Amino acid sequence: MTLTIDGTEPPSAASVKALAAICDRAEEQARNHGGAGMVTMHVAGAPEGAWTSGLDVMLVTKWERVLRRLERLPTATVAVASGDCGGSALDVLLATDIRIAAPGTRLLVPRDGSATWPGMAGHRLVQQVGLGRIRRVVLFGLPLGAADAVRLGILDELADDPAAAVEAASELVAGLAGKEMAIRRQLLFDATTTSFEDGLGAHLAACDRALRGEGAAEGPL
Repeated sequence: MTLTIDGTEPPSAASVKALAAICDRAEEQARNHGGAGMVTMHVAGAPEGAWTSGLDVMLVTKWERVLRRLERLPTATVAVASGDCGGSALDVLLATDIRIAAPGTRLLVPRDGSATWPGMAGHRLVQQVGLGRIRRVVLFGLPLGAADAVRLGILDELADDPAAAVEAASELVAGLAGKEMAIRRQLLFDATTTSFEDGLGAHLAACDRALRGEGAAEGPL
């Protein structure tokens, strides 16, 4: 399951449909086979100029909702980035589990004319690395080089051979149960905003599932 996202283009009805379709396939595969599987997203490009002229808030809402679906799939997700990566390409990158980049990749929060674009990429960046370390990137659109992005944990690795890195990622997730992986991911998300006391119940429920063998019963692909 592979999809290419061109960040030079703004989100469109076609890109929403394409991303929703791959989410449908991943969810169906998880239902039918149980294993986590893997979705690979190739992302590149960043918007320039008056790139928001064809957008409206309804389309942006649909785009953000399908990104949230991608972020919650019962499937491992991998992004392979190259060159400048902003706009919809950055959105998709930040919603994946494993992030691989070619040397020379740069991450950019694009401008929409008067300021940087206030989409959820900024929210994800702050959640994932903290306000202080990402402030200038989000406020002023300063490019973030690949090496710095690895250091901050936004990217996982730089790879001269992205295909080999994707193969290694596939081996990493082999045999994992899709539903269980989605639960673990949600526990990670919640940990950034939830106290120990409030998070305990969800963790204990996941432990109970593991002890009952419910995840193992799903089986691998």
